[in-house]
Amino acid sequence: MYRKPSPQMTIDDFILPFAGKPAADNRWTKLAAIIPWDEIEKQYAFMFPSDRGNVAKPVRMALGALIIQARCGFTDRETVQQITENPYLQYFIGLKEYQLTRPFTPAAMVKFRKRFNAKRLADINETIIQAEKSQQEQEKEPDDEHNDSGSGGSGNLEEKSEMSEEEAIAEADAIPNQGTLILDATCTPADISFPTDHRLLNEAREQLDSI
Repeated sequence: MYRKPSPQMTIDDFILPFAGKPAADNRWTKLAAIIPWDEIEKQYAFMFPSDRGNVAKPVRMALGALIIQARCGFTDRETVQQITENPYLQYFIGLKEYQLTRPFTPAAMVKFRKRFNAKRLADINETIIQAEKSQQEQEKEPDDEHNDSGSGGSGNLEEKSEMSEEEAIAEADAIPNQGTLILDATCTPADISFPTDHRLLNEAREQLDSI
């Protein structure tokens, strides 16, 4: 059974237990804004044709938890723990306000993975990547226009890059050499005797004589 939640929330709708509002420039806030949750939800709802039984977790919570786990490399238990402690992650998975209790158990992560097969996750990941690229291009356009309008054109930029490289070389030359570098691994000193070393036999003889 699946119930479509209310329209997707924005960062202004999220309620914190303390003063202030979540930052709009946070990485999870930006990522939540570019993911087409409504389009993914249409495909997700078809997986629950029955009107009976327990209500399934919303698609934003299920998919959001998998994205958090994939991006951060968490285990199932650590993913739930991080979401419980981080208000930005709670907003990312669609909670309306910060809560101290965990939104789901680590066992639910197994169910989430079963509902999103490899092909579906690949399509969603491709959509997210394209959206991130378009957003980065939009952010770079004002910077490019500002650089083009500057005096001197690209020639000044080349001179600056050359000067910076020369300064870096000069700074590297000013640093004195420290220590000795051994390039041949066979020359590495080590206080380890090989099994074929005759000194082992001599040490064993000396210990036997002392006994």
